[in-house]
Amino acid sequence: MFLSSCLSENSEGHLTIGGVDVPALAREYGTPLYIMDEDAIRSTCREYRKAMLRHYGKNFLVAFASKAFCTKYMYKILAEENMGADVVSGGELYTALKAGFPMNRVYFHGNNKTDDEIKLALSSGVGRFVADNTEELSRLNEIAAAEGCVADISFRIKPGVEAHTHEFIKTGQIDSKFGVALINDEAFDFAKTALGLKNIRLVGVHCHIGSQIFDIDPFVHAADLMIDFISRVKSELGYEIAELNLGGGFGIRYTEKDDPKQIDEIVKSFTSAVLKKVSENNIKPPFLVIEPGRSIVAPYGITVYTVGSVKHIKNIRTYVSIDGGMTDNPRYALYQSEYTAVLPERINEPATETVTIAGRCCESGDLIGKDMKIPPVKPNDLIAVLSTGAYNYSMASNYNRIPRPPVVTVSGGKSRLIVRRESYEDLIRNDI
Repeated sequence: MFLSSCLSENSEGHLTIGGVDVPALAREYGTPLYIMDEDAIRSTCREYRKAMLRHYGKNFLVAFASKAFCTKYMYKILAEENMGADVVSGGELYTALKAGFPMNRVYFHGNNKTDDEIKLALSSGVGRFVADNTEELSRLNEIAAAEGCVADISFRIKPGVEAHTHEFIKTGQIDSKFGVALINDEAFDFAKTALGLKNIRLVGVHCHIGSQIFDIDPFVHAADLMIDFISRVKSELGYEIAELNLGGGFGIRYTEKDDPKQIDEIVKSFTSAVLKKVSENNIKPPFLVIEPGRSIVAPYGITVYTVGSVKHIKNIRTYVSIDGGMTDNPRYALYQSEYTAVLPERINEPATETVTIAGRCCESGDLIGKDMKIPPVKPNDLIAVLSTGAYNYSMASNYNRIPRPPVVTVSGGKSRLIVRRESYEDLIRNDI
């Protein structure tokens, strides 16, 4: 019945997350409300690290993809769990910095880093720049020279691996805005250029084939291709690249039909591929980095709403309007993402109604999902949308001048407010 191990039912027939009553949290903090299970997030971080240690040894880093869920408190969790972090903007970098996260464990991604972002990263002591293109490489070299330092870089490669996922979240294929391709010697020429720059130290290579991927084979294939590339650079340029970053993209359960692989199985598959390939190519096993994001937080977050109205259009559709929508969860509008919704006050009631859950924005496309199965609802009922721990808070907006919801974590049976609800005053704070 429950998509995630953090969800359950209590004696009152209410939904619980991390053992805490969801309707009680809605009464305390109001709706819309993001709720995250901190203990489950920490447990998943440990599961990734244990799997890497078991199947690859100590020469690794598990770096959380910050874009999935970026707050100061999340970085504190990551620091305590000995995780790394990847960031894709100055804002994410600044948040990690202000949270006291170790900057040497930060990987700075992005296909168009600004000069100011590069300077901030250099002055902060960021661990790696993941360079995207030759223009960035040149600017990074110039800025590092002006700052009197050397920038450690990895660079992003498009391995040409097609992942079975939505068109907008496939990033490893050749036709992508990210990185340089293996074909036509783009990646090889990039490596050659980087090795000739005085203020650049080439440390590693990176790839990311997409998101919400359930198949293991694409990750194994990408690992094979990347090790072949490292071997070629050693053979032809006399330089052995020491680090391989295989990115993330591991899928999770949004609905009952989703069937993701277990973390240990995923890790065992691609680490075995890496170890086999390095042996065949007579190169050292690289320092191995992976960057899971969604799979660490998505299953362990829910969003709770209050129903405002129920509109029956005879022989057409039933709209259930909630007090949130695309401003706190734009994924249906972007990707037609599917979700599971439940009534947290009546968790065992049969889902006999087919409805479209509609947001409150002045947009016909402001939906959480179409043709979703839920029990009958009425105004003032609570609805909980599951598996919203990733790409919900982080993608939230103030469209229609709607304040963003708060974020609450639960741990050990207690709740903690980690992001306050925005006020109307917050909305006009920067207006002049």
